[in-house]
Amino acid sequence: MAGLATAGALSRSGWRVTLLERAERVAAPPTALVLWPNGRRALEALDPAGGWSSIASPLPDGGVRRPDGQWLVTPRGRTGSGPAPAAARLEDLYDVLIAGLGDNVQMRTGFAVTTIRTGPDRRPEVGDGHTMIEADLVVAADGIDSHVRRQLAPESAAVSSGFADWQAVVPAHRLSSGHTTGGETLGAGYRFVSIPLGPGRGVYWVATAAGAPRPESPATQLTLLRRWFAGWPDPVGELLAATTPADLVPHEVRELRPLPRTFDFPSGPGGVVLLGDAAHAMPHHLGQGACLAFEDAATLAALTSDAPPGPGLVAALETYSRLRRPRTTSVVRQTRRMSAVVQARGRLALRARDAALNHMRPRMMAPTPDWSPPN
Repeated sequence: MAGLATAGALSRSGWRVTLLERAERVAAPPTALVLWPNGRRALEALDPAGGWSSIASPLPDGGVRRPDGQWLVTPRGRTGSGPAPAAARLEDLYDVLIAGLGDNVQMRTGFAVTTIRTGPDRRPEVGDGHTMIEADLVVAADGIDSHVRRQLAPESAAVSSGFADWQAVVPAHRLSSGHTTGGETLGAGYRFVSIPLGPGRGVYWVATAAGAPRPESPATQLTLLRRWFAGWPDPVGELLAATTPADLVPHEVRELRPLPRTFDFPSGPGGVVLLGDAAHAMPHHLGQGACLAFEDAATLAALTSDAPPGPGLVAALETYSRLRRPRTTSVVRQTRRMSAVVQARGRLALRARDAALNHMRPRMMAPTPDWSPPN
């Protein structure tokens, strides 16, 4: 997503872009995401004509409950200004991003970057072991296992966050009412979040459990989920019952520790920048990973739109890192606090968490909606 969004935005400002994809085709995972206000602002800055409202459904606050159904945080009306939080299927988001690439973007699939070359007197180059490609600017949006980051910022490593998660989208026709309300249920080391995708579009859910990912087949893992979450309040049981093994998308929740010291690496008339999960992968607990990636893309596009190769571009990339690293560091810190909330176990720890959660939750989210793209 980050690479598609950046390529489209740069091409619209006059750059000629080569978009490299390691897979043989660009395909979206069969899941969804939440676009918080900052993410929606970023997408609208990247492509004002993208038609984002047509693929996103407003997301009301569903509150937080305990497994016995008791409210920890009651549903609240939306506060603040700007676009409302929304949910979107990844297939729809990819379609809009690909449609917005434009004629200045050449896409090359089946190109897995294994080599990056930089130097003070040379343009940066990337290669796949057979072909080298030279450019004024290399944008590394190649995910948490970024080969580019491993070479340029080896101090930053992808490590386990101590969680596994499972995601699925349940089609509306499998649900008794065709749709269900959203919300979050928080137990001792377990969490279940359900997100309605709009009339006729089904429901997206995410289940999180402390511990390592499971080695069993999807069918066995689904059976385990139904056992772990048995007795939890609606709609947890209905969603798990309506899910098939083919719907299930399991993940190990990982993060970068520490974050790279910088997100830009000068080289000749330009350089290399890290963007999205390649720069700041974090646990999904606050749902900010994709939103921050879109912020990165919007910031980079704004700073480089009038920055020709040479000192102007080098300075723009330095500014990108100076703006983005403190911002993402702050959100990563909040996400790690939420990790501690999800991992809480034992009677005393759960009692303290439940008592604090009502005022912790809005404060943890407070800085994230206030972002705006740079002028």
